[in-house]
Amino acid sequence: MALSPKLEFRQSQLLVMTPQLMQAIKLLQLSNLDLTAYVEAELERNPLLQATEEGDAEGLTGAPQETSAEAGEAETGDDPAWLDSTLRTGGGNEPKLDADLSNEFQDDTGPGAQDQPPSPQPESWTSMPNRQSVSTDDHNLEAYVADQVSLADHLSAQLGLAVTDPTERVIGGAIIGEIDEAGYLRSDVDTIAKQLGAEQHAVDAVLATVQGFDPPGIGARSLAECLAIQLRAKDRYDPAMAALVDNLDLVAKRNRTALMKLCDVDADDLAEMLAELKALNPKPGNAFGAAPVQPVIPDVLVRPGSDGSWHIELNTGTLPRVLVDRTYYAKVVKRGRNDKDAEFLAECLQTAKWLVKSLDQRARTILKVATEIVRQQDAFLVHGVQHLRPLNLKTIADAIGMHESTVSRVTSNKFMATPRGIFELKYFFTAAIASAEGGVAHSAEAVRHRIRRLIDDEPADSILSDDAIVKTLRDSGIDIARRTVAKYRESMRIPSSVQRRRDKQAVV
Repeated sequence: MALSPKLEFRQSQLLVMTPQLMQAIKLLQLSNLDLTAYVEAELERNPLLQATEEGDAEGLTGAPQETSAEAGEAETGDDPAWLDSTLRTGGGNEPKLDADLSNEFQDDTGPGAQDQPPSPQPESWTSMPNRQSVSTDDHNLEAYVADQVSLADHLSAQLGLAVTDPTERVIGGAIIGEIDEAGYLRSDVDTIAKQLGAEQHAVDAVLATVQGFDPPGIGARSLAECLAIQLRAKDRYDPAMAALVDNLDLVAKRNRTALMKLCDVDADDLAEMLAELKALNPKPGNAFGAAPVQPVIPDVLVRPGSDGSWHIELNTGTLPRVLVDRTYYAKVVKRGRNDKDAEFLAECLQTAKWLVKSLDQRARTILKVATEIVRQQDAFLVHGVQHLRPLNLKTIADAIGMHESTVSRVTSNKFMATPRGIFELKYFFTAAIASAEGGVAHSAEAVRHRIRRLIDDEPADSILSDDAIVKTLRDSGIDIARRTVAKYRESMRIPSSVQRRRDKQAVV
C-alpha cells in the first residue's frame, strides 16, 4: 500500500480551561476569608490594582446587591458593575474630613512647644489595606492591650515559687513543656527522665508538685487522673468516688446498677456523685491562651420586607473592592524603556481586569443562587425547620440556568443570615423522604427535627422505641424505615430507648 501526503479539514469542539476561567472558578468557591487573603496577595503582586472603600473613588457604583424573592427572580437592574475599572486621581479621590488639618497649628511661642508632636498630614490617611503610616509618632493601640498569659507561663511562674532546687526546676520546665493546651502531660515519665539523664523517681516527685499547681487537674496523664486530682483538691476523693473514677466506662454507658454495686452506694448517693463529677473540668488548660472564637460572617443577608417578600442582599463587608489604576498605567507606559517592561505592564493590566470582572461575576452568581434558595425555602423562613423542603442542586441549577457544579461551588463555605439564624447554604439542600400517602415528599432535616421532638416529649414511663417512632411518623404521613430512624437518632447523638429509660428512671 503506497503512502502519499494529503490535506484534511476536521471540525471538533474542545473545552479549553483558560487561566482566566480557572481564576473565576477558584474565586467562586472561596470563602470570604480566603477571598480577602487572595485579593490582598494580588494587591501586593500587581501594581495596577488598588483597594478602595465604598465612595472613595468617584464613579464607583454599587452592585445590584439587593433583590426581592417574591417573584423568584433576581432583579439585577441596569446598573453598571459594582467594581469599576477606572480610578480617578486628584482632588476627587482625597478623603473629605470635617476639619481642614492645614488650619491646625501649634503655638510655637508657648512653653513646651518643642515637645509637641507635629500635626498629622492628610497624606498619612489612607484606606488601603496593609498600608502603614509613615509617621513614627502615632500611638500604637496594640501596645496598650494586655497580653494573654499562656498556660506554660502560668505554670512556670508557679514553678519558680514552689521549687528552689535548680535540678528540679530544670525537670519541672521539661514537664511543663510537654503539657498540651488541654493541660495533659502527653509524654511518658521514662522518656523525660532519659532525655534529661535524671532518675525516674525525681521526675515523679516534680510531676507530683506540678500536679498541685493551679488550675487543679493540670499535668494529668489521663482523664481519670485529671478528675482525681480535682477531687483531691476539693477533699472529695473518698473510696466510693475513687471507684467511680476508676470506672468511667460504666459512667459513659450510664450503667447505674453496676456503678451502685461497685461504689457500694444507693441511687441518691450515686446521683450526687455523678453531679459532682459533671461539675469538674475535663480540660483545665483551655482557660489559658485559648484562641478567641471567630464568629461566622454571613455572605448573604435576608430580611423580611413590608409587603411580605424577602429582601436578599450581599454582605458588603465580605466583598473586597478593587480598582484598576489606569492613570498610573498611562504614566508608566509613557516611560517604558524596553519591550519587556511593556509586556509586564500589559500582563498586569489584563490580570487586573480579569480579577475585577471575576469578583463582579462572583457577587452576581452568589446573589442569584441565594435568591432562588430563598424562593424555594420560603416556608422554612416563615414557619421553621419542620417546613424545610427537600432540595437538590439540580433544582436550583435548572431554575437559574446554570450548571450543577457552579451551584455546588457557590454554596461551599458560604453562609446566609436569616431571621431564624445563620445557616450554611448547604444546609438548605436535604434529601427527600417519600410520603406514606403519595403526597409531597418530606425533607430529611425536617424528619430529624420531628424525631428529636418526639423523643424530647416522651414521658419517663413510656419511652419510644425506634419501631414506635416509625409507626408515629407513618401515621403522620412519612414513609420511613426503622434503620433510617436509628441512623438519624445516632447522628443527633441520642441514646437508645434502653439507655433513655435508665436515665429518666434514675432522675425520677
